Amino acid sequence: MPRKVAIYCRVSTTEQAEEGYSIGEQERLLSDNCIKHGDTIYKVYADKGISGKNIKSRPALKELLKDAQEGKFDSVLVWKMNRISRSLKDVLNIIDLFEKYNITFKSATEPFDTTTPSGKMQFQMMALIGEFERGTIAQNVKMGMMARAREGRWNGGIVFGYDVKERENSTNKKRRDTELVINEKEAEVIRAIFTKYSEGNGYKAITNYINKFGYTTKRGKAFSVGSIKDILMNPIYIGKIRYNVRPNWSEKRRRNKNSNPLIVDGIHKSIIGQELWDKVQKQIEANKGKPSRIYDGEFPLTGVLRCPVCGTEMVICRSIGTRKDGTKRRREYYCCGAWKNKGTAVCHSNSINVDKANEYVFGKLSELLNNDKLIKDIVENINTTRKAMVDPSKGELEKILKELNKLEANKKKAFEAYEEDIITKKDFSDRMSEILSREEMLQQEVNSIKSNILDDGAQEVSYEFVREILSSFSKMLSELTSREQQKRLLHMLISKITINKTRDIESIELNINDNLIMYLSNGGEPSPDDNGGGSSSYFVSRRMLRINSMNIKICI
Repeated sequence: MPRKVAIYCRVSTTEQAEEGYSIGEQERLLSDNCIKHGDTIYKVYADKGISGKNIKSRPALKELLKDAQEGKFDSVLVWKMNRISRSLKDVLNIIDLFEKYNITFKSATEPFDTTTPSGKMQFQMMALIGEFERGTIAQNVKMGMMARAREGRWNGGIVFGYDVKERENSTNKKRRDTELVINEKEAEVIRAIFTKYSEGNGYKAITNYINKFGYTTKRGKAFSVGSIKDILMNPIYIGKIRYNVRPNWSEKRRRNKNSNPLIVDGIHKSIIGQELWDKVQKQIEANKGKPSRIYDGEFPLTGVLRCPVCGTEMVICRSIGTRKDGTKRRREYYCCGAWKNKGTAVCHSNSINVDKANEYVFGKLSELLNNDKLIKDIVENINTTRKAMVDPSKGELEKILKELNKLEANKKKAFEAYEEDIITKKDFSDRMSEILSREEMLQQEVNSIKSNILDDGAQEVSYEFVREILSSFSKMLSELTSREQQKRLLHMLISKITINKTRDIESIELNINDNLIMYLSNGGEPSPDDNGGGSSSYFVSRRMLRINSMNIKICI
């Protein structure tokens, strides 16, 4: 009996460009394989230009997994196992899901059969080897970059004050050999920043000064206090190369700072002198005081309250006044984050008293959560928005797929014209380059659109469902004793609060999404498995209902 087969293809940009693993070639080989075995192709799922490190941001794979749970095919076929993922954990989880729904998984180029114990062991060993290969490649890349840094060469991307240019007479064919060249216009700003600080100006004063003159970062944005700090402590400006400051940046981001990074003499020219650098570093060290206490957990509206002028998230500001009896009084306000971080050249404080804002929002939220008319409006808004998002996306996707089919036909014509000596090799190369460039851009659009229509066909959200969500939210919020937990829960429901120029609350924007539903259904704990198992049977029975993320704006 012929099987209904789902074909999955994936390439990263590097693989497509350098190793010839194109989407079209994978699809052709796998389609031939299905025809050879008398199988029916259900659908081809393709992720183009996306890394195999994990399964995040891969809409085609997510769609395949969703269709697998709905029993739309009997088997999944890939060119190589690492097309699914180069992560052993992800591969094993995906295969477990396939087995749960009686779906076989096969590779066209690797001899394993997950339906037998020996085949499963072989498969797991191959998955482990795939992860090992990825880790080895990553390690080799890191070693190469470390060696390059030890030679005084720049490994990073853009850096203010310099332009990154390709070196002349480079002999490196696999990687662009680049060097840092001083950008004189930006170098003037760097010198001004160091000079101002050496004269006793603080970070905020320097930020104001630079932004008022209209200078911007490499990305065209205003300077922030943080960017000024980074510049003042970056030894690149005295001709040094600093490397490995934050190892494993892609995974740990800023949490993994190396206290002893590599610092060596660079081959680039310095912008400031050693004497000025030393003076500034001594002042920075002398100005280090006791770090300010972090009160973030005590102020639940930071991150959701928005500035009435520029729309930036508001943060905490404090002022200290003196009472008539001479004692000090601390006042706390929500103020514009752009003003606090970038100065008056960008925005103003536009502050609102913390107690006033908190009391008003919590009171209004309590009122809203028990308003039947509001709940009905939310339900209508969610269902209308979901349909409005899906329908246009379907039409746009259809247009793009038609254009991709035309491009595929154009590629075949170009091949035929070249084989029949109608066009030269150069003309063929130019045509293919143009076609592939357009194809890559369209494929990225396809990936984006598919994410919007994954929940197509799901049942409408009901009044009872939304009421249960809001009721559970209100109950849990009142039971939480930790301010940090309250803030976390509050931020899961509220995405934005706007105030007007008279500092009154103007609107509250609720965000009902899958994460909130799962959090509430499990009593405030992450879901232990795909099947749920939380405290609310109503939630669990509707776990397959995809809400994704719906914002509902409520004007006060």
